[in-house]
Amino acid sequence: MAVKRFAGTCLLLASLPAAGQGNEPLYAKNLSPVSGLFGLPSQRFAGTGPAGALDINLHTSIANNYVAEFRGDEQVNLDGETLRMALEFRYALADNWDLQLEVPWLDHSGGFLDATIDGWHDFWGMSDGGRSRVERDLLDFSYAGPDARFVLLDDASGVGDSTLTLSWQFARDDIFAASVAAGYKFATGDEDDFLGSGEDDGYLVVRFSGDHRNNDVPLRWHGQAGYLYAGESDLLGKAQEQDLWFVGLTMDWVLNPRWSLIGQLDAHAAPMNSEITSLGDEAIMLTAGVRWRFAPAWAVDFSVVEDVQVETAPDVTFQASLRYRVN
Repeated sequence: MAVKRFAGTCLLLASLPAAGQGNEPLYAKNLSPVSGLFGLPSQRFAGTGPAGALDINLHTSIANNYVAEFRGDEQVNLDGETLRMALEFRYALADNWDLQLEVPWLDHSGGFLDATIDGWHDFWGMSDGGRSRVERDLLDFSYAGPDARFVLLDDASGVGDSTLTLSWQFARDDIFAASVAAGYKFATGDEDDFLGSGEDDGYLVVRFSGDHRNNDVPLRWHGQAGYLYAGESDLLGKAQEQDLWFVGLTMDWVLNPRWSLIGQLDAHAAPMNSEITSLGDEAIMLTAGVRWRFAPAWAVDFSVVEDVQVETAPDVTFQASLRYRVN
């Protein structure tokens, strides 16, 4: 069922009429089963639209996870796929204020990408971390340690934790914009099914954006740095980290009015106090993608996310976004 939903979304994006809206970083989330529980925000443009502008974005991501590690009195197995779809509304309350609501839907399952990823590793002679030695397309999110224990073995799907964010643009000129935002993640997802953490989170973030195309450099950039305070999740117990930093940087190479090539880095603090890499090390992700502004108010993105800091994020995440501005 998850495969059909993802394929249907891709067909919808591909079949839309051709022809630019879109000065945004790529949408990228860490969909590792544990890090994905937190309300860490994706990067976005630091500026706001004109008063009354409404942006509607649909983000679709599918992530393949495989980690099996034993260390001391801890052991973890994160094997499975996560499909995440998020509907995002952004409304400009005034020329320098906007309100953003994101409502996600998630599906955890054994998935279908294991064979493809195994073949890719074999073709290039790359290490696969032992994933080729286990049965393919299984779901097993489990951890046992002295301060926490969790397990998910059955497919699960439903609404995840929703987030509301208020942004204030405090500086802007022809080539630069800066803003500060406060966000709150509501515990609307079922924690037993790994659809949410079971607790609310709050964050503060400062964002910057630049546009150098007027200087004959076809480059735009974005950056963010912030702090998130996570509520105490029963899933992660005393091993959970509650104070998390996060940063991001994006480079947007504007090929022409319709097309851009975009690369970005995202990093955040470890979600747990653990000796296991996937849980106790800082995550670093590299995202590469393309944007097509096919009509004045429309844009579509396709991108791939890789775990630069190995095992701190999914092995690979495929992502697509459809963006529309009402006025």
